[in-house]
Amino acid sequence: MPKLAYLCPGQASQVVGMGKDLVDNFTLAQRRFQQADELLGEPLSKICFEGPEETLKQTKYTQPALFVHSAIVADLLAEREISPDMSAGHSLGEYSALYAAGALDFEAALKVVKVRGLGMQSAGETNPGTMAAIIGLEETQVRAVCDQAKEYGIVQPANFNSPGQVAISGSIEGVIKAMEIAKDSGAKLAKQLVVSGAFHSPLMEPARESLFEALDNVEINPPRCPVYANANASPLIEPDEIRHALKEQLLSPVLWLQSIQAMINDGAATFMEIGPGQVLTGLLKRIDRGLTGIAVGTVESFDGVNQVIN
Repeated sequence: MPKLAYLCPGQASQVVGMGKDLVDNFTLAQRRFQQADELLGEPLSKICFEGPEETLKQTKYTQPALFVHSAIVADLLAEREISPDMSAGHSLGEYSALYAAGALDFEAALKVVKVRGLGMQSAGETNPGTMAAIIGLEETQVRAVCDQAKEYGIVQPANFNSPGQVAISGSIEGVIKAMEIAKDSGAKLAKQLVVSGAFHSPLMEPARESLFEALDNVEINPPRCPVYANANASPLIEPDEIRHALKEQLLSPVLWLQSIQAMINDGAATFMEIGPGQVLTGLLKRIDRGLTGIAVGTVESFDGVNQVIN
């Protein structure tokens, strides 16, 4: 039987105004943002709705903002008796995917996300680094490029997003050298990304202690459906496996392409991106144009949900 998969976005999907129409139309959304403001001790709702963009782009705000938005969409879908048969999230989105699957409750997840966002922003300030998108090389070629550039600085694959689209991460010197080697190796594009740190690389090590402590203390329930982990692209249902995978994820590449392929192999026929934007829906089309994908993150987008599900 065809299965429904939820996809939850990570950083780069945020946009000023996110969630405002949901709050204007649903008391559930109002309540969630109010909870978030109180728990974070910050006006997250105001930052989401009004910006400025430079503030929303700060990792310590971006990560909670994305989680809250995706959680609200998951809740609204649940009210319509729609739930996933499997879920996955891109980087920060993995926490949203776990919430949608019932493995984490809202406040517990948000507390960990707060620690993660603060820790990763601080790590980016302590260990300045950058990331770059490499387009047009195979996975093995990108790994070889990074290996060649390592004598100039830390650099490794960070996100395997779709065929021929890989992000790399590391020190500024390492990434710039890898970009040069990638171009010489036939890459169609090697473009530095505007990010606040070298995510999913060893330069995030300063965030490790606080995040691991938060994960050790959070209650993780057996999810209602498998959640495909960034770190190994495997479906997880055991709380201890989930906790370990979330720890691994901090410094490891996001195996997004491999996760989508695993979900397809396990019967996913419809993919629903829950949260702001359509980044993951776009990647889905790059992976397989024949797949059905829908982005649900606004009041208007809910109109098309039943049509796709049915």
